[in-house]
Amino acid sequence: MDATVWIGLGIALAAFAYAVGRVLAGYPRPDARHRVLRPREAAFLDATALTMFPPGGALSPSGLDARVPAYVDVYLGSVTPRLRRLMRMLLFLIEHATIALPAPGAGGRRRFSSLSPEQRAAVLQAWERSRFFPRRLAFTSLRAIVTLAYFADPAVLRELRLAPFEIEAPVCEADLWFPPIGQPPGRIALSRRDLSPPSDGVPLALDGPLHPSYREVP
Repeated sequence: MDATVWIGLGIALAAFAYAVGRVLAGYPRPDARHRVLRPREAAFLDATALTMFPPGGALSPSGLDARVPAYVDVYLGSVTPRLRRLMRMLLFLIEHATIALPAPGAGGRRRFSSLSPEQRAAVLQAWERSRFFPRRLAFTSLRAIVTLAYFADPAVLRELRLAPFEIEAPVCEADLWFPPIGQPPGRIALSRRDLSPPSDGVPLALDGPLHPSYREVP
C-alpha cells in the first residue's frame, strides 16, 4: 500500500474515532430513574431547558429545576415506537448539528450540550429564525417538547396558580359505568354501595390545600 492509501486510512480512522467520542463520550452516567431516556439525551434536554428557561426568568423555577428530562422520559415511554424514534432523531440532530452549523465564538463546533449558555442561546435562535422551513420546524418541535415538560412541573404550576386543588369528589352513577381515564373497563371497582351524596355546591377556596402531588415539599 502506498503512502496515499495509508494517509487516507489514517484520516478515516481519526474521523471515526472523533465521531464515536463526540456521540458517546463525556456524558454523565445513566440516571437510574430514567427508563427510556439515554444519558446523552438527558444532557441535551437539560442544556436546552436551561437555555429556554434560564434562572431569573419570568418564572423562578429554571428549566433545570423543572426536571425536564424526567418528564420526557415518561413521555417517550408512552408514545409509539415510530414517534419515539422521530423524537430521538430530533434530539440527536440539534445536539450535533453544530458540527456543520457552529455556534459563534471559540469551540462553536462542540456538541450543543457542551457549549456555553450564550452559545446555546445563539444556536437555538438561529434555528428559530432560519429562512429554511425544515430548521424552523425542527426548532418548533423541540420547543414544544421542552415547554410541555416545563409547564408540567408542580413548582411551575404553583407559581402560575394553576396547580390543582385537593378535591373530594363524590361517587356518582357514572363512576359505576366508566373506568378511570386510560384504564380498561375491568378496573371499575365501585358498586352501588359506594355511591355518596352529591357535592353541596360550595366553591373551592382559593387558599385551600393543593392536590398532594402538587404540594411544595417542606
